[in-house]
Amino acid sequence: MLTILHNPRCSKSRQALELLQQRQVELTVIDYQKHPLSKAELMSVLTKLGIPARALIRTKEDDYKALQLDDATLSDDALMDAMLSHPKLMERPVVFDNTRAVIGRPPEQVLDLLA
Repeated sequence: MLTILHNPRCSKSRQALELLQQRQVELTVIDYQKHPLSKAELMSVLTKLGIPARALIRTKEDDYKALQLDDATLSDDALMDAMLSHPKLMERPVVFDNTRAVIGRPPEQVLDLLA
């Protein structure tokens, strides 16, 4: 079973969800802006992605600049706190299973989890 961290207002997220639904994948959909992740859940996603917190942040969001997240001295912990407080900072969509995760950019990348 897969889980998608979904933003229904994002075209890439909608496309990734549609790709998975077309393949009738058993799927849990989480609108992570309405139902934010816990810090432990975010840490788990980052571990499955194999990336640091900074790599999951959308740098073009207004909050990125307002919160001065371009400061290279900020720790992963501080960056995770920013994403938890401002969920729209997270890249989307993120699709994961028990051990692996991918960022659906491009949306077809989510199909890697079906292999």
